Amino acid sequence: MNLSCLQLDGSHTPAKQGGERVGYQGRKKCRTTNMLFLCDNQGIPLGCSQAIDGNHNDLFEIENHVDEILSSLKNSSIRTDYLFINADAGFDSEDFRKFRTRKELLHNIAFNKRNGNISDRDLIFDEKLYKRRFVIERMNA
Repeated sequence: MNLSCLQLDGSHTPAKQGGERVGYQGRKKCRTTNMLFLCDNQGIPLGCSQAIDGNHNDLFEIENHVDEILSSLKNSSIRTDYLFINADAGFDSEDFRKFRTRKELLHNIAFNKRNGNISDRDLIFDEKLYKRRFVIERMNA
């Protein structure tokens, strides 16, 4: 297990036969369910959220879902304080930044241009570290 950096991503999956947690996702043009996943730097899954209705984006109740994943890791004696979280621009929000700070997580999250002027932010973004995200994309595929 390589915990030098944690990879975070969500996955909308079509739910053709329905289920308990489904909602219409316009981007996929069908009913989907969504889950958040956290993996290590090698793409080994570490935890996932409960299923979320597919009509919600990845930031829907993000603090609760990530807190649930982190709690399960801590229950397994896996420390998460001061680890890097790598995520795409869909996870770039002020509330999630504050949450990560409270949880003592370092973040390397791509800037979402729809959230205002990037130059106004006092944030660091490491492109080389960000390229490691491919492991969670591969895991979700």
